[in-house]
Amino acid sequence: RKSLPRCRRINRMLSNDSAPPPSFSRSNSQASMDSTSMEDFWCEVESIKESSEDGSEEATLLEFKPADEGELEAEWLQDVGLSTLISGAEEEDGQALLSTLTRTQAAAVQKRYNTYTQTLRKKNKHTVRDVRDIFGTNDSSPTFETVPVSPVPSNGIQLPGQKPVWKSVSSNSCLDCGQDKGSTSVTEELSYEVSFSESIMVLPKSQEWPKNQRFKKEDSALPKFIVRKSRFGLTEVGDLSPEDMKKIRYLSLIELTAFYDALGVELKRNRAERVRGRENGLFGVPLNVLLENDQKKVPGIKVPLIFQKLLLKLEETGLETEGILRVPGSASRVKNLHQELEAKFYEDTFDWDQVRNNDAAGLLKMFIRELPSPLFTVEYLPAFITLVEKISKIKLQLQALHLLIMLLPEANRDTAKAFLQFLKKVVANEGKNKMNLWNVSMIVAPNLFIYKGKRANQQEMQAAATTAHIVRLLIRYQDILWTVPSFLISQVRKMNEAAMNNSKRQLMFDKGVRKLLRRKTMERERPERPEGAVTFPPYLQSDIPEGVIRVYAPLHSKVSMAIQLNSQTKAKDILARFHCENSRSSSQNVRGQIQSLHEIGGNIGQHCLDPDAYMLDVYRANPQAEWVIKPKAS
Repeated sequence: RKSLPRCRRINRMLSNDSAPPPSFSRSNSQASMDSTSMEDFWCEVESIKESSEDGSEEATLLEFKPADEGELEAEWLQDVGLSTLISGAEEEDGQALLSTLTRTQAAAVQKRYNTYTQTLRKKNKHTVRDVRDIFGTNDSSPTFETVPVSPVPSNGIQLPGQKPVWKSVSSNSCLDCGQDKGSTSVTEELSYEVSFSESIMVLPKSQEWPKNQRFKKEDSALPKFIVRKSRFGLTEVGDLSPEDMKKIRYLSLIELTAFYDALGVELKRNRAERVRGRENGLFGVPLNVLLENDQKKVPGIKVPLIFQKLLLKLEETGLETEGILRVPGSASRVKNLHQELEAKFYEDTFDWDQVRNNDAAGLLKMFIRELPSPLFTVEYLPAFITLVEKISKIKLQLQALHLLIMLLPEANRDTAKAFLQFLKKVVANEGKNKMNLWNVSMIVAPNLFIYKGKRANQQEMQAAATTAHIVRLLIRYQDILWTVPSFLISQVRKMNEAAMNNSKRQLMFDKGVRKLLRRKTMERERPERPEGAVTFPPYLQSDIPEGVIRVYAPLHSKVSMAIQLNSQTKAKDILARFHCENSRSSSQNVRGQIQSLHEIGGNIGQHCLDPDAYMLDVYRANPQAEWVIKPKAS
């Protein structure tokens, strides 16, 4: 490499032998790597600096603002959907959210609200609501009106007083994410049934990183995780409606905060002043703006067209190129290709055959670096770096990272998923391209986590090995990280049910005001009901017997069918029955599409069901839902 001598000087400068070490010395990181194993990382940093000096990237700073006391708590309450606690308004969404919280989640909310109110009282701004008005606490013994959490048997989570239960796992009943076949790495089972914060026990000293502990760069050092499917199956991020995913983000931030509280780790947060990007073009444009422009050409697209094209180019011709991503392309060629793409891409006149693989990789990394807001948002990156440096257990690191992925904006999450899927393919071709998991992680980490700000550069250089480890976890466990934990979906269902009950009570109140006298008269004339009797609303008094659902398939010739459910009926069984009934009469267009069974309405917005979901369990969880067969959103 052209810059290799300078890279070696950087390594010597950052080594422990140099005196005095600079403020961004890697030795400041408790969990670090030796200079030789991190050489690719620092060479990539140097390459990024050179491209910035050449003017190919604008030197726009991403600045951080210091937060005033109490402001972070106020922002946190707003970010979790509890702005009503600040404004004092009685909104149904906030009440519904509070009613679903677990013990540890409620404690996390109460702790932040306490800090916020105490700060306001010190500043004498205005009267704030007392925390006891929200959580029903008294001075002597605080109590929480929270959702009870009971241990789920045979789920692989070890709760206090409970021994772990392990069962043999077949390939079609779980999500397998980890080492290849034949690996001797440790296998662990994950569960999504109980919230992560509720399942944490007091960590022994052995779970903390000893001083000067180093990451093991061998792939075998990472455990193999297996996620057992519950009877509801597994749910991917794209399987839920945008409205429900918004609630997932609220709950994920609350759960992440409770998780850190349970571990005794401070949840640090950055406040970044967003840099306003370009409103048109390809590079340096915010993801949401770029997607809005692209969706005018390709409706429903979720990943920017230029990013897709760069990935496709590399997948078609570059996966077997030795040193792909690591070996830089020509700086002058990359600069010229950048300018030519900006002028010709949307006109479909750009010649992709002229692009060399290393130059395409350089354009891909440039696109990620030039995003006005980083692909993995910066707010909680310091929190995760702190956790990795303090807690050595990969399972806990993975759970925290899982919640951070749930917090990402939709455009960032979809683009990051496409990028990580490409990186997984690069690692899979290690035999030819000589790029193993750790090599790829070291090259990608500076592009993802070293931003266009002086303070950010120094902060991330201080934790170089940690950021590379984060990328390694993202690549290896991406199938797990893009699966929505089932305990969060259960809480969303409870939120929706609480909101529906509030709406029904309001509707009944409005009608009751108009018909108060007539209703009072009718109640006097009615005989007394036995204690405990329940009156069902009309929509539940239907002719459909218990355990029978009516499934609609608007794209098939037979658009409706009543299905009798039993304890073994799965979603894929219903799909197979419709396919059999319509195999002769369905159009060729329908036959070519992948159809999925969707749960719509009731206590969920829209939910694309796992083919292995047991329908009787799903039906009992949401008896008011409609069941529709249609193509799954891609």
